[in-house]
Amino acid sequence: MATQRAEIARLEAVLGHRFADPALLQGALTHRSFAYEHPDAGQATNERLEFLGDAIFHFVVADELFERFPDAPEGELTALRAALVCAPALAEIAELLDLGDHIRASRGEATLGGRGRQSILADALEAVVAAVYRDGGYRAARALVRRLVTPRIGQATQERGQANVKGRLQERIQASEGVTPFYRVVERSGPVHAEEFVVEVVAGDRVLGRGVGLGKRQAEQQAAREALLAMGATEADGASWEEASGQRDGAVSRSLEGARPA
Repeated sequence: MATQRAEIARLEAVLGHRFADPALLQGALTHRSFAYEHPDAGQATNERLEFLGDAIFHFVVADELFERFPDAPEGELTALRAALVCAPALAEIAELLDLGDHIRASRGEATLGGRGRQSILADALEAVVAAVYRDGGYRAARALVRRLVTPRIGQATQERGQANVKGRLQERIQASEGVTPFYRVVERSGPVHAEEFVVEVVAGDRVLGRGVGLGKRQAEQQAAREALLAMGATEADGASWEEASGQRDGAVSRSLEGARPA
């Protein structure tokens, strides 16, 4: 029992919230497989809390992005929020919190590595946020979500900028010249599992840029990026997002690793 209390105290320290009702945290960490395996324990699963936590995550992140990027269109905000609160992103945060060590799952799930499964980790994190909300109110839950997500906004905007570079180039060329750029492979080399491509992006009869990469997609993105640079555009053409993120995150850019107790 003393060991269990110590483990709960350690997790509370990581979350930055001491529970007035520890049963809420215990429920948030109870996977349905454990409840089904131990029906006499009368322990509810974390599914209802996960439902609530999912809504809290989406609202808090949406509110944060709305304030942080006042000029961004709805579509960009939606895509960025999706990147920040998707299962892989939440599972990664849960891993940094060592949340898997605290999840109660069935023997089968534990044997198969269920505690580390992406969906279980992501759902448990959402349930924990809901537990904080039920225990400490909206301010406590909002503070936790912001602390978990804020350091990742800059990275997410950068990755989104890199992924959309082809689309931005196409919009510029269509607006200025009325044609759609296309990509052609001019060279390929290396083994099949690590093939290197050289790609040119062309509009009409003009070569706008050239890119090299492992795989055709990477080379095309590099070619589009070079073309935008040649046209005088910023590399990401969404640099204002990255700059704003960097300026506002200065005081909170420490990693979750650094936030762990010694």
